Amino acid sequence: MRRGSWKIRVLIGLAIVAFAFIRRCNNKEENPYTGRIQNIDMTAEQEIAIGLQSRGEMAQQHGGLYPDERMQALVDAVGQKLVRNSIARETPYEFDFHLLADDRTINAFALPGGQCFITYALFSQLDEAQLAGVLGHEIGHVIGRHSAERIAESTFWQTLATGASVGGDMGGLVSGIGQNTLLKNGRGDELESDELGVLLMIQSGYDPYQMIKVMEILKAAAGPNRVPEFQSTHPDPENRIEKIKEAIKKYSGR
Repeated sequence: MRRGSWKIRVLIGLAIVAFAFIRRCNNKEENPYTGRIQNIDMTAEQEIAIGLQSRGEMAQQHGGLYPDERMQALVDAVGQKLVRNSIARETPYEFDFHLLADDRTINAFALPGGQCFITYALFSQLDEAQLAGVLGHEIGHVIGRHSAERIAESTFWQTLATGASVGGDMGGLVSGIGQNTLLKNGRGDELESDELGVLLMIQSGYDPYQMIKVMEILKAAAGPNRVPEFQSTHPDPENRIEKIKEAIKKYSGR
């Protein structure tokens, strides 16, 4: 490659990298419900729209909604009780709670904007307070704007990797660093959602220690061959239990 051409590539690469950092700085904002400074590049209305557009597809991936309307109503009632009695009611998000027909996969998750899901496989192992713990955790993901933050962070690292590739041969290295960063941040999201879930349970009159029982159920479901924490987006259940105990003491003093 000629020297002049190499210089142009480096300059273009540096410009792309600079753009990524400028955009990231301009997207910084404080989450009013957690106090944490986040990199966010979408509005709450956009988050809600994403969730509404994706909820049907996500439900179908888990066999659709559970056919018993009484069970659906219970899940929605517990979820809405958490929203109604906690900081969640102050947010702009539109919360809906769905029981999925999947009776094999123990899971719960939330889409941006307030669409929350729990599989029948997990639901069937919980009492009401434990269900509140699971749904409180998922509400925490929404309030914490974790999906929006991950989307913005992924865009940032992808742009950096593009700049590094154009300007040299460092794209793969930068991409790898980005993936490790997102993995670490993902574990932080789970711990923040656990803490928010504890707060919502206390504000709604549920025993927050039932969140610990949920962790024990998840630990048993994962079995002895679960993925080590350093390879997983979820912290080890034992670490989560310790953090939950700290959150209970923080918000209830016991």
